[in-house]
This record gives sequence, structure tokens and C-alpha cells, in this order.
Amino acid sequence: MHTLPTEYDTLFAQVQPYFSRRIWKHAKTLLIGAILAPGKRTISSILHIMGLSNEKHFQNYHRVLNRAVWSSLGLSKQLLILLLKTFSSDETIVIGIDETIERRRGKKIRARGIYRDPVRSSKSHFVKTSGLRWISMMLLVNIPWAMRIWALPFFTVLAPSKGYYEGRLRKHKKLTDWARLMGTQVRRWLPNQRIMLVADSSYAVLTLLHQLLNLKKPVYMVTQLRLDAALYEPVLKPRQGAIGRPRKKGARLPSLKDVLVDEHTAWQRVTVNNWYGKGPTVVEITSDTAIWYHSGKPVVPLRWVLVRDPKGIFESRALLCTDQAAHPIEILQWFVSRWQVEVTFQEVRTHLGVETQRQWSDKAIARSTPVLLALFSWVTLLAHQSQINGQLPIRKAAWYTKAVPTFSDAIALVRRRIWEHSGFSMSPYAPDIQKPPYNLLNRMFEALCYSF
Repeated sequence: MHTLPTEYDTLFAQVQPYFSRRIWKHAKTLLIGAILAPGKRTISSILHIMGLSNEKHFQNYHRVLNRAVWSSLGLSKQLLILLLKTFSSDETIVIGIDETIERRRGKKIRARGIYRDPVRSSKSHFVKTSGLRWISMMLLVNIPWAMRIWALPFFTVLAPSKGYYEGRLRKHKKLTDWARLMGTQVRRWLPNQRIMLVADSSYAVLTLLHQLLNLKKPVYMVTQLRLDAALYEPVLKPRQGAIGRPRKKGARLPSLKDVLVDEHTAWQRVTVNNWYGKGPTVVEITSDTAIWYHSGKPVVPLRWVLVRDPKGIFESRALLCTDQAAHPIEILQWFVSRWQVEVTFQEVRTHLGVETQRQWSDKAIARSTPVLLALFSWVTLLAHQSQINGQLPIRKAAWYTKAVPTFSDAIALVRRRIWEHSGFSMSPYAPDIQKPPYNLLNRMFEALCYSF
């Protein structure tokens, strides 16, 4: 088995118990190879980069994904715990949730469907694509050496289209159904922490908000709210002896559209540290509590926050939080940090080969993409072990300057440490320069000279 630097071995030892000894040997090789491989993340490209192109029993590495017994849920829980221990000391655990489409084609990929391509589509141009739909939960946490919030994936599930379930015993689950199940699972993993889920307007559904809020220990949610949502005052206590079904709502409140144009609305100016990548931005907010109700749906108490731009550059929007005690500025900061989820989706495609894997079996498909997304968080943990005095080396050039490290710098540092440990670690007291082994040079030539 390939050896790693001591600080990396400590982390790998945290996930080893979730595999049998025989499976762990191959799983560790695949994990290291997925970090080192510069292009596609197929099993063959990983074996090439690991110097195993002459391995006759290569099928054993495929079986790690399509047949071997190991718990993906257990690994997700362990990864979340490691991320919290390393990067978070806050009482509130902020988690982003969103879906992405992995563009895949092939008759053998049964879970694929036809979806709107969010990257290539716009308000006036609709583009459809064939692929797999994944819902991912990411820990939104500040990375000290990056000096900003990153979205670190730890829990990803496949959400097939409605057509996939035709003729099957299992019932189709909507995105909100998956979000409820995932939120409930995270609550089991973290029974004592205050959990705040941050999502886009697709998850602003009364049934979902109500179900998460009415768990034994609630999971709160921050999302976007319609400006024309029906908001009401809380219900007054019924007088003793009153007859009839108790009321669910009080008097109707003005819509947020009316609040937005009302001259008597009191606005507060605040500065958002990183407004969608544009740096510090001044916005105006106003907030209050209310009851959101729709006929035939459950009642959800919430705090709404109305946001507008004093310069009039972007459209005004409304946010909601199911924790009425939350501070409006906190709600705004949590929602803005959700943008990092989109950044992570782009990074895993650029640097970790998502959409380049070629598994066709159901089990391998259900495992490979969540592993590659979790690899983003794993590389971040490894890079944190290699940082010196809270800093990472940054790649610069005469024509390009960069103030803070990005994920490309993090994975470059991890790759360098692994390569150095493989054959370039030389004692400072050695009088002569050591020649690297031929096998190591051959592996590096594979990485430099071939596009996988």
C-alpha cells in the first residue's frame, strides 16, 4: 500500500474503520489516485497515475464502487464531524443545500433524466440536458488560511426523475422530500447543535419548513420568500369556553410588496462583507415576524427580512428564517454565503473530474459522484494539515496576482506533499542528491505527458 506523510495518515486513519482490511487497501489507492490524477477520474486513469498500469487484477478496484460493502452514510457522518472539529467552533451549524445536474448519457444509466441545464440556461433561453440530479449538503464555514467562507460537501444523494420510478414499487420523491430526509438525518448526527439550512427559493415550501421545524429538536431554514406571500399576525389566545375549531392565523398583514414601497418603512443600512463575490456592499434591510399560511397547508412562523439596494443595481428580495429569534443581519449573511455552494460545484468539475467518471452500474453511479464531491472537503482537510503559520503557498505570475489561496492552491499543495513523500523526501544532512526511483519518474511522466 502507498504511504503518505504522517499528518495525512492521521486523517486517513479516521475513515479506515468503515472498510474491511481487504477493501481499504484498494479504496485508499483510489482515493490517493483521485487526488493526483490531473484529468478524468476513471479507474483506469487512477491506476495509471498510481503506477499500477500492469495490475492484472484491476477488477478489484472497480469492485470497490460497484460491489464492495461499505457505509456511505457512516463516511458522511465521519466527514462532517472531522470538518466541524477542524474548522467550526460556532454554536450554529450553517449548512447549504442545493442540487446540481451531472451531464451523463447512455442507455445503461437508468437513473438519468432530462432536466433544465442551470449553467447554460437563462431567463430568456431554456436548455435541456440529459443527466443525473444530485442534492448535496455542504458545511458553510470560514477557512482561516483562505480568509473566506467555503462550502464543504459532506452528504450527497441521487434524486432521480419521476420517470425512473414508473413500474417500480418505490414512490417518487420530490426535491423537498429528499431535503426533509437529509435534514432529519443530519439532526440525528448532531442532536445537540443548532442547525441552520440555507437554500434557494425551490425549497421555500410550507410543508418542508413545517416538517423540519416540528422535529423533536427543530432544524431551522433560511431561504427566499415571495414578495406576494400571504403573511398574518399570530393567533391570539382563544377565550375560555370558546366553541369551534381554533384559529390558525390572525389578521392579514400587508404584503412585502407594499412594505417595499411604503414611505413609513424604517430601513437600516448594513454592510455585507462579500456580496456574491463583489466584496463589501452596502444594502438596506427591514425585518419583522409573521405567520405564513396558505389554505390547506400547515402554518409556519417565521422572521422575514426585506433587502433592497440603495443604488438600485439589483432587484429587491425577501428572505425568511424559521427561527424567529434570529437576527436579521445574521439571516442576510447566512443567505449570501449560500453562493459558495455554486462555487464548489464549479470547482469539483474543474479540479476533481466530476462528469468524467464512466461507471454504468447503479451502485457505482450512486457512490462515485458523492465521493468526488466529498473529495473537495477531504483535500481541504489535508491542505489544512500542511498549512504553515496559517498560510498556504499561492501560485503567482508576473501577469497575475492573487491575494488569498483558492482550491487550486490547496490541491496543488496536497499533491506536492504526496509526490515529495513518494521519493523526493531527502534528509538535509545527506551529502549527495538522491535519484528518484524509476517507478516514481514514470508515474510523473504519465501525469505530465498524457491527457487522461
